[in-house]
Amino acid sequence: MPRSGAAARQRLQQAALELYTEIGYDSTTTAQIADRAGVNHRTFFRHFPDKREVLFDGEDALAASLAEAVRNAPDTATPMQALHTAFRASAHVLEANEASGARRLRVIAATPALAERDLAKGAAVASVLAEALRARGTSDEEAGLASVVGWATFHRAASLWLTGPERPLTVHIDEAFDLLDALTTS
Repeated sequence: MPRSGAAARQRLQQAALELYTEIGYDSTTTAQIADRAGVNHRTFFRHFPDKREVLFDGEDALAASLAEAVRNAPDTATPMQALHTAFRASAHVLEANEASGARRLRVIAATPALAERDLAKGAAVASVLAEALRARGTSDEEAGLASVVGWATFHRAASLWLTGPERPLTVHIDEAFDLLDALTTS
């Protein structure tokens, strides 16, 4: 069984999520994750700096993809419209990982240290989005506020979708941004 590369990384992620679900995040060790994934303990650390990051892998790529979509939004789009468009464009990534996403959300919700890390990662994504909005000519203040509100709106839509994925994520995103628009224009 390969010990490095994408296959090993994916096995480590799957093993971690299984163990976190079965025995809890706090009770799981990196050695247990590596053992379940069929790799040695050192291999775990070649892929992840700690056991928290197994759950947050891919967020940098998501942030970069979202930022590119914001930068490529039509020139006439408002900051919130550009964010809405970017989140819709990323929906397929989450939909491809629906089962693990729901389990990941439950593990994070049950573990205060992970909830804190989730907030920090969300702030980092919002910062990347703010920079993309600034690159479009949005003022610093507007970009900062729009990116935080946009990320929170998307996060809420994704959470609702993961708890009841009968409808596409894009529908939840559209409804969340429509609600935000209604709240800010009423």
